[in-house]
Amino acid sequence: MVAAVRVHKVGGPEVLTYEQIDVPAPAAGQVRVKQHAIGVNFVDVYFRIGLYPAPGGLPFVAGNEAAGEVVEVGPGVSDFKRGDRVAYVQGPGCYAAERNVPADRVVKLPADISYEQAAGLMLKGLTAQYLLRRTFKVEKGMNVLMHAAAGGVGLLLCQWAKHLGATVIGTVGSKEKAELARANGCDHTILYRDEDFIARVKEITAGKLCDVVYDGIGKATFPGSLDCIRPLGMFVSFGSASGQIEAFNINILQAKGSLFATRPTLNTYAAKREDLLAMSADLFAVVGSGAVKIPINQTYPLRDAAKSHRDLESRATTGSSILIP
Repeated sequence: MVAAVRVHKVGGPEVLTYEQIDVPAPAAGQVRVKQHAIGVNFVDVYFRIGLYPAPGGLPFVAGNEAAGEVVEVGPGVSDFKRGDRVAYVQGPGCYAAERNVPADRVVKLPADISYEQAAGLMLKGLTAQYLLRRTFKVEKGMNVLMHAAAGGVGLLLCQWAKHLGATVIGTVGSKEKAELARANGCDHTILYRDEDFIARVKEITAGKLCDVVYDGIGKATFPGSLDCIRPLGMFVSFGSASGQIEAFNINILQAKGSLFATRPTLNTYAAKREDLLAMSADLFAVVGSGAVKIPINQTYPLRDAAKSHRDLESRATTGSSILIP
């Protein structure tokens, strides 16, 4: 029996139930991981409230990323052995002291990256990697707008985009978050509760607008984000913290400058093992170089998973949050 946090019915943070569960021996193609640190992400909330249905139905163990050590290897697995330090994105199922994971979803951790860093790094870091390097290739001299610049993905996007030579503009909800964003590579911050972010972007860029907008907020920032993008630029929607963007007349993209719009997901970009390994190597390299740091700003015991969700949903958190079994 191992400790885990399960969801028996969808709903608020109170449905996260701390209990003991059985974990069977790893099946063919699986490894058993003793978890050292577990990431907390908005996608965990989406599963908890039923926006994303859990593949196996109810009940399910929450959580989508973690890091730990391999303690048992299933039949047919040759790439991993007991004692290997690993990290992965594979959910739900991560809010547990131990679990079985498909070996082809697991990557080995470099010695210079801690379990805690990795748990705050894999989902958000791989998301930042594909957003900046594949969905839209950010290059030197570009103007980029990051909504929720002080959030978990936002801080990584700001650091990495700055490292790539872009001018980074970020929206934040408070002066404290503005300071944090600036400390992580954001050149200009906009207090979205007090300022018109569209007018400020036009002012900051002297009317040139942005090459790309990265939007993890959703309903509250659309369609205003489109007014921040130069002709032929791209709108990248990768989250829905304020609610889903509703269906819209696609002609709005033509009217606002022949814009491109996409709603990418990590599962698609990392579906192939070779892509997962290449993305992870790129991520680990930029973190190992010190160009991108992983701010673990909230740490909770696993039994306090409900509190971690309350804090996340109230936008009281910055950077990454992790659970410790």
